[in-house]
Parts: sequence; structure tokens; C-alpha cells
Amino acid sequence: MAAAHKKILFILTSHDQLGDTGKKTGWYAEEVAEPATILTNHGYEIVYASPKGGKAPLDPGSVDAAKDNQIVVSFLNDKDITFKINHTHRVEEFIGKESEFEAVLYPGGHGPMYDLEHNEAALQVTAAAYEAGKVVGAVCHGPIALTDVTLSDGTLLVKGRNVTGFSDDEEKAVGLDHAVPTLLESKFRKIGAHYHKADQQWGAKVVTDGRIVTGQNPASAPGFGEAVHAAILANRK
Repeated sequence: MAAAHKKILFILTSHDQLGDTGKKTGWYAEEVAEPATILTNHGYEIVYASPKGGKAPLDPGSVDAAKDNQIVVSFLNDKDITFKINHTHRVEEFIGKESEFEAVLYPGGHGPMYDLEHNEAALQVTAAAYEAGKVVGAVCHGPIALTDVTLSDGTLLVKGRNVTGFSDDEEKAVGLDHAVPTLLESKFRKIGAHYHKADQQWGAKVVTDGRIVTGQNPASAPGFGEAVHAAILANRK
């Protein structure tokens, strides 16, 4: 089935400070560029939003990390995409409009750990999208935005569901386990989600549980994009 004229909402972070480290953060290039490119190639229109609207900050370290990745380089050099990410919608604009989208997705970067875990507008949009029969997903640190999503019956979206996301071991390996407000894997386990991770640190891992799709880390970004498309197609049958 063709996906022409179907839209997907990417919710990016507005946060650019990495705790008290003095370093910059934001959205992670590979985790936006890879899935967005894959989904665009499948015929979807990508719409970008963030908590504050306007320019969503790009994690500068992620640009250097992907300097040899032609998909990321092409994405970052695309003037139309740059304009959209520099002029994101405010998330709250989409409250009540969730049914317009095939999926609501949260890319990573450390930024979401600070401004998307408890963002009321994002939580509301995600819950409403899921209850409207849409796919919701997130990759790397993005899944923090799913952990507080509460459905209309009072249950947590991810309680008892199979998920993945940036592991506690990976957070410790990059020396930021004390810089982030929450450890994602630990929070998933605390709230009763069934957390899975790759056999090896930094290995690709994508988990699909019905209409919930999650990816573990940057290496998982391409597989995450394809898995979102597959979940959307499966949901249409």
C-alpha cells in the first residue's frame, strides 16, 4: 500500500545543555536523519515539532560522529529540512490533531532526557495518537518520552510492553550516568516495562510490540525507521 501524502510527526528536543557538564546537547543527527530519510523514501511527509517550537538544537558531537555517513551529511545539508528544523511547530499545536499522523516519533540525543520526560503536551499527543490507533515510537534516549505516557484508563503506555532504549551500561560508558536526570533502562524496569537490549554494547536493537516501536542506540536508527514503516503497514491491514 502506498504511503503517499501520509504524515509522521517527529518530536525533537528544545534542550541544548548537557546537565552541569558545560557541554552542548540536543537532537542526535543520525537518529533523526536515518529514520526520516527512510520514511521519506517510503512516501511519508515528516513534520517536526518541539516543546518550545522554533529552532531545535542539534547535538554538535553527533555531527562529527556521522561525518562519514552520507545519509546524515545529505540530510544536514538539505536546505528545506534545515528550514523545517529551525522552525519547528510547538508540540501543543497538535493536541486534538493526532489522527492526522500515521506515527508520533521521538529521536534521541541527550536533550529529551531533560525536556521530554514530563512534557504535558507531548504526553497528551502521544497518548491520544496511540488511542487513535496510530504507531508511537522512539530511539536511543527518545524513549524517555514514552515512560510517563498514561492512557485514558489510567495505565502506563509501556507497562508490560516490550521496549528498548539507551542502556544504563551505554550511559556509563560515555560517562554521563550522573549527568542525566534519569537512567532510561532503569526507569523502564521500575515502571514495569519489559526492557530488551543488544547482546553487545552499541549493537543494533529494535523492538516492535504492536504499535510501539523502539530502538536502542544510534546503530539502531536505520532499523528503527524500517520498523516504524512496517508497523504502520501492519496496522492498516
